[in-house]
This record gives sequence, C-alpha cells and structure tokens, in this order.
Amino acid sequence: MNVVVINEYGHEIALKGLGLSYKDGCIPDTEWWDEAKYNKMRKVASALAKKGGGHSKFLESIVVYLDVTAPRYWWSEFDTYRVGVTKNSESTMHKLTKRPVMHSDFETPISECTLIEINDAIAAKLPINHIKGKLPESYLQRRIICTNYKVLQNIVWQRGTHRLPEWKFFIRRLKQSLLHWEYIE
Repeated sequence: MNVVVINEYGHEIALKGLGLSYKDGCIPDTEWWDEAKYNKMRKVASALAKKGGGHSKFLESIVVYLDVTAPRYWWSEFDTYRVGVTKNSESTMHKLTKRPVMHSDFETPISECTLIEINDAIAAKLPINHIKGKLPESYLQRRIICTNYKVLQNIVWQRGTHRLPEWKFFIRRLKQSLLHWEYIE
C-alpha cells in the first residue's frame, strides 16, 4: 500500500468563512481579515474541529488530493466514504491485460498457480470478466482521490482501531503528511 498527499487547498478560505460569525458587516474584508484574525481563527478551528457535527463544517472546505495504491479489499471498505469524495482510478478493465501480472501487483503473496492461471487467461485473451474473476482481493489498484478534511476526520475516527492493518497505515501516512493534522485527531 502507498499513500501520498499530493496537495491541500482552502485552509485560509475555510478559516475566513469560519470567521464571518465574528465579523462586523460594516467593515470591508480587506480591512477585517489580517494575520491576527487568521491566527485567532486557527485556535477557534482547532477547538471546533474536535466537536464534530455542524461545529466542524469548515473542514469540508479544506480540499485534499491523495494518491493511493491499495488492495481491492481495502478499496471496498474505503468506498463507504462517498460523500465529499471523487476518485479516478487505474481501470482493471483496461490495465489488467496490458502485461503479465506479477507478484508485485498484490499486497500479500499469492500462489504461483494463481499467478499462472491469471496470466494464462490474459494470454488466451479470455473475456475480461473471466480474468477479473480470477483476481485475488489483494490485487493493488491506484486511485487519485479528491476529498476534504471532514471526510478524513470521519475516516480517522471510524477506522483508527480497525483490524485491517491498511487502515492504520493510511492514517499514519495522513498524520505524517497533512498540514493541519490537529483538526483531525
């Protein structure tokens, strides 16, 4: 499994939106929003993020792009998180038959017999559903994900103690890479 945070956007805009509750409507934004307000809103955001619910809705405005390579069994669980998430993936429909399948294409080891069976099906140009049906769940698929801090917070809260080790790895990589982890934990 591999997890890379490609980029994050919208932190300051999310804080500015959060700060609107504290803004006097008569003051123009150019005079109101400054470094002091930004720093104050970071403290407010840290406190509100931990409350969850509607208190942390500003997290939805902080966009995160991830590059994740994970086994199919993990993706089936990740697909629980579908609101606020867009995914583009390597299509097994197109990718699977481009070259022989190798042991490195799987998260966990597969038998040599299974590998030969899949490659024989590819070489024989069997229908794609037949080939895909032979794939073990540990087959790795790469996806570029567009999501936000609110979704990632939900993942951390819901999957932090999950028995699949890939969830712990995913969360650990987020913790190492996200610019504002303090909003999530």
